[in-house]
Amino acid sequence: MRNATNTGKAAQPTSAAAPTSTITLQLNGAPVELDVAPWTTLLDALRENLHLTGTKKGCDHGQCGACTVLVDGKRVLSCLTLAIMKDGATVTTIEGLSSGETLHPVQQAFIDLDAFQCGYCTPGQICSVVGMIAEGHARTADEIRELMSGNICRCGAYTNILAAVQQAMRVSK
Repeated sequence: MRNATNTGKAAQPTSAAAPTSTITLQLNGAPVELDVAPWTTLLDALRENLHLTGTKKGCDHGQCGACTVLVDGKRVLSCLTLAIMKDGATVTTIEGLSSGETLHPVQQAFIDLDAFQCGYCTPGQICSVVGMIAEGHARTADEIRELMSGNICRCGAYTNILAAVQQAMRVSK
């Protein structure tokens, strides 16, 4: 009797390589070209193809905000965004916010006010704050909390994060 997986036929060759498309990004101020499969998320392209590991993979379902980056200046959850959809876009990650040795005001505020504990969520928090400030909608502590509600800090550093956001907003004016 034959095994159900053994039909007696020769194995069919499988495709040697998955289909890819070439995309171009303006990444942290520099043009980058890379080949991605159609299902590659922006998060995986950043971390695995470009080795920019500051952007974190938290839940991989768009619920924690650890993967937040800026695309054309807007906050984007990179785990829910296909890289191919952002062909030609300007992408800024945590690695692209500082200017040489000078930290971005939001990065500096997070350090000044100890707005992190383990630090895993911090890159996504910071990118989200930069985008939120650029949006110009946050004026009060309650508005900041609401607009940052998509970024979870499992350590519970919310009080210091709020203070850091408020400091960065004062500096950015």
